Amino acid sequence: MKQTGVTIWFTGLSGAGKTTLSQAVAAKLKEDGYKFETLDGDIVRQNLSKGLGFSKEDRDENIRRIGFVAHLLTRNDVIVLVAAISPYRNIREEIRQRIGRFVEVFVNAPLSVCEERDPKGLYQKARRGEIKSFTGVDDPYELPSNPEVECHTDNETLEESISKIMSKLTELKYLP
Repeated sequence: MKQTGVTIWFTGLSGAGKTTLSQAVAAKLKEDGYKFETLDGDIVRQNLSKGLGFSKEDRDENIRRIGFVAHLLTRNDVIVLVAAISPYRNIREEIRQRIGRFVEVFVNAPLSVCEERDPKGLYQKARRGEIKSFTGVDDPYELPSNPEVECHTDNETLEESISKIMSKLTELKYLP
């Protein structure tokens, strides 16, 4: 099947559901026979960005590295699913401009919900002062100005979110 590469960039707070949602979209793409690759922020940080800290400069560099790999794959007609907090709007826009075929998915859940979920215990550590510059606690998360898709994971089902994303990919002609 001929397909067009596109980067689907899932952004949002830690615990908002980026990984869960990207994995669910990946399962749907696999079921439908598409070529895709997933770049999860945590996994990329352990491998491609090992040694980077959490300063704004290091976070931007991490996102640039993810964006570079996503661009290579996208231009070779692979659908790329990126799940990364990517808290700063300007770096997301820089990556959007570099890649071109880019769909931003704002995985939107209130901070209170993300803190309740706290799957890795990171919010607790940040609130105790054990983690500094934690996005949403003592470092900002800059909301996307105009995402192609917004998923409210605190009040819509996983299936509803997947449907929104798949519909947008079809509307933009990345999927038939």
